[in-house]
Amino acid sequence: FTSLRVSSLNRHVKTHSDEKHHVCHLCLKAFRTATLLHNHVNVHTGTRPYKCSDCDMAFVTSGELSRHRRYKHTLEKPFKCSLCKYSSVEASKMKRHIRSHTGERPYACDLCSYASKDAYKLKRHMITHSGEKPYECCVCQAKFTQSGTMKIHMLQKHGENVPKYQCPHCGTFIARKSDLGVHLQNLHSYMAVAIKCRYCEAVFHERYALIHHEKTHRNEKRFKCDQCSYACKQ
Repeated sequence: FTSLRVSSLNRHVKTHSDEKHHVCHLCLKAFRTATLLHNHVNVHTGTRPYKCSDCDMAFVTSGELSRHRRYKHTLEKPFKCSLCKYSSVEASKMKRHIRSHTGERPYACDLCSYASKDAYKLKRHMITHSGEKPYECCVCQAKFTQSGTMKIHMLQKHGENVPKYQCPHCGTFIARKSDLGVHLQNLHSYMAVAIKCRYCEAVFHERYALIHHEKTHRNEKRFKCDQCSYACKQ
């Protein structure tokens, strides 16, 4: 990280520290910087000081306002991938996208061989180990571990009046046509840069084929002791 301003450098250095000296007087949650604390207190008070100049929306943080303006007004996508035509409104989304090229999965489950390119998917995966079922059908109150499973249930059991779009490549049913487009783009579009399997030398130009292939490795005991016959998955 480099910056022309000392203040920006000092703010960046704080991101590497675990020290949190700024404490909320309402809930005692602590933060690294005064700005983060100020934004947090705004959530408590309902204050939204950052007003959009093009509509009536207002936001707690300047970052939320910037994202809103890019999504709704300027349509600017300043973060561009150097390996393909993908561009993004947010730096975090670009970071996740780059991992689709590198095959990196830094968020690994410590209970099985699952690994993800973003923290949210790992958190969602961990529910399968805990047995928790946080997603409830609003019609029959059936509970599910994954939101996707609940959506499939809603379509199959209660979706008489809901349009169903079936993916022509993998048979997945999706409620909205726009979501089908996203599904096709993310899983079935051709990628100029092939992604290598995390477990072997195979490479793929389609993400769905890679996911399907990596599942075949799930029960393999690839880690073998060189002193005896013991082998394990992790």
